[in-house]
Amino acid sequence: MRSFTLILQDATRTERIEDVTSFVGEDKSGAFSLWAGHERMMTSLLFSLARYRAAEDTPWQYLAVPGALVYFNDNTLTVSTRRYLRDADYERITRLLNAQLLKEEDDLRGMKTSLQRMEDEMMKRLWQMGRGNRGAL
Repeated sequence: MRSFTLILQDATRTERIEDVTSFVGEDKSGAFSLWAGHERMMTSLLFSLARYRAAEDTPWQYLAVPGALVYFNDNTLTVSTRRYLRDADYERITRLLNAQLLKEEDDLRGMKTSLQRMEDEMMKRLWQMGRGNRGAL
């Protein structure tokens, strides 16, 4: 069976996996799969669980990503992301992905609260500055 090379890249590491026979991911248009010899393509994976198989008789390897850029060219698939989790155990990686998603949502909620406070303070200061300049007009 024909195969291709998979390169996984995040902010701290790069892994090269040879003899990959298939890759399944999900982008905005839905689920898709890639095999050796696929034409050149690029897409963005959603925050999701992708999977690949490194040989015909091997189990699937799961890849959890918080979004990723996927580029297939010259029989090499490159997946670039902030970070990724890779595991052969579907249940374990699903738990890790859910925990990561909850943490990111909590972090985002905290950031939105902080931005709202900054905006409120800025509006208060602008209002105070405007009141102070009324007599000068």
